Amino acid sequence: MPYTYKYPRPAVTVDAVVFRKGATGDEVLLIRRGHPPFEGKWALPGGFVDMDETLEEAVRRELKEETGLEINNLRQVKAYSAVDRDPRHRTISIAFTGWAGNSQNAVAGDDASQAAWFPVNNLPPLAFDHDEIIKDGYRKVRKIY
Repeated sequence: MPYTYKYPRPAVTVDAVVFRKGATGDEVLLIRRGHPPFEGKWALPGGFVDMDETLEEAVRRELKEETGLEINNLRQVKAYSAVDRDPRHRTISIAFTGWAGNSQNAVAGDDASQAAWFPVNNLPPLAFDHDEIIKDGYRKVRKIY
């Protein structure tokens, strides 16, 4: 039986901050959003956590659905909980980071209209608070790998 509560609940999402070594330096994987909000803007691959999956399962699923990549070495960066970070409703996102192989290419799928690698020091304008998440993910991933 599903629970019902009189108090509103925030939505929970995950974001994948995936890096690789590119020809001119480190690159981060981004997708172009195919739906509002921020339709047409670049963003990290990610999405909502399903009721029957862990955060780790959700981030691997979203990454595969939106880019075709399967990366198992993802590690949690931190949670992002600014009240206004998502214009749709109250959303808390947990970011995960990791490295892809240098030759791994991404193919857009699901609600991503495009997937591409960008130099970490030359990013396009990003949706949500993804610029902050990329900075935090890059700091963490450089300590780990």
